Amino acid sequence: MKRQTHKIDATNKVLGRLATEIAILLRGKNKPDFVPYKDMGDFVIINNVDRIKVTGKKLDQKKYYRHSGYLGHLKEIPLRKVFEKDAGEALRRAVFGMLPNNKLRKEQIKRLKTE
Repeated sequence: MKRQTHKIDATNKVLGRLATEIAILLRGKNKPDFVPYKDMGDFVIINNVDRIKVTGKKLDQKKYYRHSGYLGHLKEIPLRKVFEKDAGEALRRAVFGMLPNNKLRKEQIKRLKTE
């Protein structure tokens, strides 16, 4: 199996629509011999990640949660802070949520690179 490399320019593309496009390429669903239990996706390189558009009020209303495991230690971070700190991380989180929740997920997200 030979993996291809796809380069995508993210200038003026909407975050969610771009994430679905990337998730399809990472899984290999664009290939004619796709099977869901094999990891046959390609490498994806994203340029100009900081120029991604986010529609609506999502920058202020969308929140990411994480929990330390201790009582009352639920942390929430709005999308605006994540996007300002590292736009690539916001895109990676969007793509990560669109990949299947199985053993292949970790291997597939490793093939996503941002520049």
